Amino acid sequence: MDIISHGLWGGVTLGQKKQKCFVWAFIFSILPDIFAEGIMFSLIFLGFDNMPGLEHGHPDILDFPLYAQNFYNATHSLIIFSLVFGIIWLFRKKPFLPLAAWGIHILIDIPTHSLQLFTTPFLWPFSDYKFNGIGWDSPFILIPNIALLTFFYGIWFWRERSKKSMK
Repeated sequence: MDIISHGLWGGVTLGQKKQKCFVWAFIFSILPDIFAEGIMFSLIFLGFDNMPGLEHGHPDILDFPLYAQNFYNATHSLIIFSLVFGIIWLFRKKPFLPLAAWGIHILIDIPTHSLQLFTTPFLWPFSDYKFNGIGWDSPFILIPNIALLTFFYGIWFWRERSKKSMK
């Protein structure tokens, strides 16, 4: 899934109670990709790293530097997510629900990434199993994604507008 859609899904599923909650859910939804790719692309842009094959479109994960591959594995693992979510719950003595947007990111990525581009290592570090989904850039995923986001945000904005008009 593209990074903006991830943020929008996190926001609409977890951020409807308060604006602050929406912002946190949006951020936690995009963080896995920011850590996995954003850091690497920033280092390349600043001239601290280079990556052969980048000029030919989106590279394969194996073309990424090892640190970026490790970030991708860790940030796209349900095991790591569950561990972090549990530790934060333990310290706070209650769950921090916007953080669940990270888990939603992973769950969305599993069926929307194919073996051709960034399969999701959701069982890492215990297993290398990867599900061969349909790429998120396929019309079978892209069009329903846009339609569903439009539908759910339309309902959300309609509800908010109705609440305000009742006051």
